Amino acid sequence: MDMPLRQDDENLLRNVRPNIVQSIRAFRVHDLQETAARLGHHFLYANLAHAQTKQDVLDLLGEQFLLPAHFGKNLDALYDCMTDPLHKAGPQPGFVVVLEQIPATVKFDKEAREQLLDIFRDAAEYWGERRIAFRCFYSFL
Repeated sequence: MDMPLRQDDENLLRNVRPNIVQSIRAFRVHDLQETAARLGHHFLYANLAHAQTKQDVLDLLGEQFLLPAHFGKNLDALYDCMTDPLHKAGPQPGFVVVLEQIPATVKFDKEAREQLLDIFRDAAEYWGERRIAFRCFYSFL
């Protein structure tokens, strides 16, 4: 059943490009989740506050995004899970992804954070080429 689109939903994402990875800034997770539901988009949420390493981040993403058992827990496998199987499943309505509290630790440094965000930027580009909205919002711990 389609939920009616409220004016708030249009306003919430109006100034957000349909295929982007950006800081969550003034957005609230709950509002993004409700908007995704009303738009019929997939909502993927991960709180990474307890991660210390790249492996911790990948483990949490696998658990919280409910990735398939064959998820290889590396960045290439993460990209594959965010694109290929979903594309093969048929038409997709769109995506709102939230990566909350990405760690800033010695074992998950600036380079590791950028590599992680690059996966989501690549996924946004992938879906953009297919004219499917993929908005990813993130915050750092």
